[in-house]
Amino acid sequence: MFIQTEITPNPNSLKFLPGKVVSNNGSFEVTKKEDTNNELLKSILSINGVEGIFLGEDFLSINKKQETNWDDIKHIIISLINDHYSMGKEFIVVNELKEEKKANHNEIEKKIINILETKIRPAVAKDGGDIKFKEFKKGIVKVELQGSCSGCPSSTMTLKQGVKNLLCHYLPEVKEVEAV
Repeated sequence: MFIQTEITPNPNSLKFLPGKVVSNNGSFEVTKKEDTNNELLKSILSINGVEGIFLGEDFLSINKKQETNWDDIKHIIISLINDHYSMGKEFIVVNELKEEKKANHNEIEKKIINILETKIRPAVAKDGGDIKFKEFKKGIVKVELQGSCSGCPSSTMTLKQGVKNLLCHYLPEVKEVEAV
C-alpha cells in the first residue's frame, strides 16, 4: 500500500492519503487519546510531537508541535496507517463518536450552513481541514476550524477573504465571521 502525503497551508499539519476510505461516519477531530477507543488513533496520538488528528472521508490530517520535525515522525505515521489497513480493515471505525445533535436552525442559519457545506467545506477539505457552523447572532457567524485549518497561519485570511466574502455575497445579513 502506498500512502501519499500532501503539504497543507499549515506547516504544522500534513495530509495523509491512504487511497482508501478513512472515515465512514463523517469528518471529526481527535486531540486526546483518551477521547477514542480506536487503536490506530491512540497509537498516532502517542507519537511524541503529535497534537491532533483530523479524519475526512479519504484522508487524515495530522497536526504536530512546531518544534517537531516531520522527518522524525512522518515514517512512523505512515507505518501505523499501513499496518491498520494491511490487517484487512476497510476504514477507520468511528462508531464510538457522539453524534452532534441536530439543532433547530432558522432560515438564515440553514442558508449559512448550506453555503459552508457546498461552497466552502470542499475547498477547506483539499487543504486537510474542515469548517463547522457554530452560531449566528447579530450579523456574526461563528465557525469552528478543524484539522489543518486549526492553528494555520493563513486561516485568518481564509476566514476574512474567503468565508466572509462568500457569505456576505449571498447573505447580506452576515456582517462578520469569527473562529471559535
